[in-house]
Amino acid sequence: MRTVDRIAVRAPLDQVFGIAADVERWPQFLSHYRWVRVLERTAAGCVVEMAAWRPFGILRYPTRWVSRMEIDAAARVVRYRHVEGITRGMDVEWSVRARDTDVEIMIVHEWTGPSWPLIGAPAANLIIGPVFIHGIASRTLAGVKRRAEAA
Repeated sequence: MRTVDRIAVRAPLDQVFGIAADVERWPQFLSHYRWVRVLERTAAGCVVEMAAWRPFGILRYPTRWVSRMEIDAAARVVRYRHVEGITRGMDVEWSVRARDTDVEIMIVHEWTGPSWPLIGAPAANLIIGPVFIHGIASRTLAGVKRRAEAA
């Protein structure tokens, strides 16, 4: 399973990257995030627990995952490796790049799917990726864009 979400933002590059990398503050301005908790900090990065709502009309489905997070400020990249939750083993990369007159944020999620016999890969490709991951990632990008452009 591979999902790619991207958005153009009209704000300074360093400001956009700062907002994207400061995940602990996301619940303050992203209404679909229930919480973000740093569970462990090391020199190489941190382990974060994240929880979000995936809305379906008036209903909201709770999601939760734990990731090892590494920030490469020089390259303006944030990488995650999901270590707990249904998406264990998923690799995620946020990249923030200058593009002509704006800044592009791109999120790439890659995963082989859950280890469910016979249905793991189809579940990842048909439901988890396009419905849950894209649904949350697109809302997150829109919120980061609003925050950066309003600053």
